[in-house]
Amino acid sequence: MPIARTFSIALIGVAGRMVEIEADIGAGLPGTVLVGLPDAGLREAKDRVRSAVRNTKVPWPDTKVTLGLSPANLPKIGSAYDLGIAVSVLAASGKVPATKLPGTALLGELALDGRIRPIRGALPSVLAARNLGMTCAVVPEASLAEAALVDGITVWGAHRLGDVLGWLRDEAELLWPPERPPPIEPDIPDLADVLGQPEARWALEVAASGGHHIALVGPPGVGKTLLARRLPGLLPPLSADEALEVTAVHSLDGSLSPGSPLVRVPPFVAPHHSISVAALIGGGSGLATPGAVSKAHRGVLLLDEACEFGPQRLESLRTALEEGEVRLARAKGVVCYPARFQLVLATNPCPCAPAREADCSCSPSARRRYLGRLSGPLMDRVDIRVRMRPITAMDRHAVDPPEDTQVVRERVLAARERAARRWSGHGWRTNAEVPGPKLRTEFGLPADVTSVLERGLRRGVVTARGADRCLRLAWTLADLGGIDRPGMDEVAAALEFRDRRAA
Repeated sequence: MPIARTFSIALIGVAGRMVEIEADIGAGLPGTVLVGLPDAGLREAKDRVRSAVRNTKVPWPDTKVTLGLSPANLPKIGSAYDLGIAVSVLAASGKVPATKLPGTALLGELALDGRIRPIRGALPSVLAARNLGMTCAVVPEASLAEAALVDGITVWGAHRLGDVLGWLRDEAELLWPPERPPPIEPDIPDLADVLGQPEARWALEVAASGGHHIALVGPPGVGKTLLARRLPGLLPPLSADEALEVTAVHSLDGSLSPGSPLVRVPPFVAPHHSISVAALIGGGSGLATPGAVSKAHRGVLLLDEACEFGPQRLESLRTALEEGEVRLARAKGVVCYPARFQLVLATNPCPCAPAREADCSCSPSARRRYLGRLSGPLMDRVDIRVRMRPITAMDRHAVDPPEDTQVVRERVLAARERAARRWSGHGWRTNAEVPGPKLRTEFGLPADVTSVLERGLRRGVVTARGADRCLRLAWTLADLGGIDRPGMDEVAAALEFRDRRAA
């Protein structure tokens, strides 16, 4: 009985596993059997593939065809296996040689007329193929620019099934990847557009320098959202590894630009407060898909009108803020998505939110209930809390001339460079990523420097987690000040940033 094998990739989150597709042409009544835990979309592949093969002017076997996807206990989801199934059947029936199939990953969905449609997750699939020892990959033409971002593996593109069959027969060549386009400079809002608010601007600079989470509280129209949207412009561009991490997540989401797929700048995600928990954290039927927190990986997640999100959505952020990743368990398996982002919470101080605080008509209990939607455990994970005041002058010259993004960004980059040099031997990029035990032991500060923090712990002003975050903030303030180690002033300023009365 003729048997042929091809290889494809099954994605479990952003990680991939090799799938061996076996085709057996045996005696029996004509029919196609697909085994190996396929989902509903993949079970339909046998009909799609048969029509695509016939419309490519190649006969389909008129005997029993058994298709096995191994490992058999791994759920197979999606239509990216179509190309591998078609080639395995034709190789088993002797229509194409199998000499090029070992070491080649075949990815693509087949249309009924033989066209190869683009797939989601082409980049993480090719990354997994390279890491699993594959030497080349064939992907849809529309996914070629994205897949070609992976170095260390040969990637070809194909428009139709017939192109792949011609390549296997040495009768035609597949498409080589196009030249990588020059990076597109994003249109980043300028910090000079923000009037006044010197305390909030300084807090935003500190947050950008150390990768800290920040909460902005103030009446409507004072510039909370305006400031938050300018935070990505202060961050450094993504490194090569970070860009691939971010692009892989956006590839699974299907939101990459076809012309310039590589995400080079920190992403900015601002969901509406009506978003569901599954859309925020990740979820869906089958294996869970990435949510907004993963799309904001290595970037900024803004929750505007944060108190309107509701406790269930807000509390679901706590694990992601602490661990920098999201693990989602479903009946078909557990997926893990990266979620190391900077959180910006922007909210009004009360439900009525007048322009002047003196005009507030809310009772003290109503104000407490409103801000109480931001729970203590959630706010304990937010490093910086800023109370913003109304603007009293619209004339730019009536206030200090505001610095633009470029000026502030240079200071942020210099501070990040100091932190990167200090933590280079430990694998941490920013001060916010340093574990608390390391800051208390290996990089501990003298007792006289941390005395104000000790008093805050004894009085209950700050928790043990909050104390660790104060130490991270103190190191960031030292980096901005150009000094080697934080002093008492930096620790006191860090504690002031976390003062509960600020929010």
